[in-house]
Amino acid sequence: MGHYDTRNLPIYKYLHAKHAPNYAISDRFFQGAFGGSFLNHQWLVAAATPVFYNAPTSGPDDLHSLVDRNGMPTSYPLYTAQDAVKDNPLTVPCGSANSAGRACGDYAVNTIQPFYQPYAPNTPDARRLPPQTAPTIGSRLSDRGVDWAWYSGGWSNANGDIGAPGWTNGNGPTCSDPDANPAAKFPNCPGKLFQFHHQPLNYFKAYAPGTAARRQHLRDEAEFEALADQSGRHCKLKPVSMIKPIGAENEHPGYASEHTGSDHLVDLLTAVHDSACAKNTMVVVTYDEFGGQWDHVSPPGQGTSTPGPHDEMGPSTRIPALTMAPGLAHGFTVDHASHDTTAIMATIEHRFGLRPVSSRDARVQDLSTVFARRHCHRGHH
Repeated sequence: MGHYDTRNLPIYKYLHAKHAPNYAISDRFFQGAFGGSFLNHQWLVAAATPVFYNAPTSGPDDLHSLVDRNGMPTSYPLYTAQDAVKDNPLTVPCGSANSAGRACGDYAVNTIQPFYQPYAPNTPDARRLPPQTAPTIGSRLSDRGVDWAWYSGGWSNANGDIGAPGWTNGNGPTCSDPDANPAAKFPNCPGKLFQFHHQPLNYFKAYAPGTAARRQHLRDEAEFEALADQSGRHCKLKPVSMIKPIGAENEHPGYASEHTGSDHLVDLLTAVHDSACAKNTMVVVTYDEFGGQWDHVSPPGQGTSTPGPHDEMGPSTRIPALTMAPGLAHGFTVDHASHDTTAIMATIEHRFGLRPVSSRDARVQDLSTVFARRHCHRGHH
């Protein structure tokens, strides 16, 4: 655990400087699912948990978990498992010990590699998640003719897009960037901190290597930065952009610096705010998961203090959420409405007249609640 003086964070200094954009903070925003980064990235784009089709149920490639009588999959420093346990990517098999009343079957809930490149080098085929076929917010946008992209830091290197924006590995025959993963094989040259399981759309068949959809919609963050930085009277950004920084800039404890991530966030926000896009662009900044073990505000469905849609997969613990948009009250507002990760998807759906992707995003409130006129001065609440 660590803590920071909020006033010293780059993002705080940016938002409280002279001529800073108006913004809203959501104090009842929950991660979409009970899980970590992998699962909540999936809920961001698909509002559902992936399935390992025809998953083996025995042998070395059986990836199902086992939980004890308290539902725990492993021992921790402050907890000793009460029965045989196994902490694996998939849920417990239905009918197995201690499975009654729990999510069970072939759901992929813990980190697992995608079937398509880029994936962690040397991961066997049988241990990578089969390509998913469920709808996503991407497919809904494309069906409606709305252009969009998922921009990921380090994508061109990891995907082997030689010469594309963000590419830093020369012409081969080996990966020449000193930051490349030592186990990488040209042209797939992921950086050492490229997080394969943070690329949710790469898990879907619709964006398989070689498809036009992949080329059009899975792009490098450097391309977004170039588009946002272009001056002029007309916005060059796509109608919907989803941005995932590379590991060194994603604020993850253990391998990233909070200040490096916060500085990068300020750069992204500044690029949008100073561009022609600012006049009609909503920006939502949030996190994939909380990573802690306790919060005094219960998620929807867990106790009676917080209303809202829920199911056996979530929502889970609160996470930060920041919104910048034209029309917000001067200074900043605090949005007390209950939301989870899928509220971002619902906001996009309502803006562009899209069908819901799943039952959760069909039922949640969208982020238009940030426009309620609860005025606060900067630095006070």
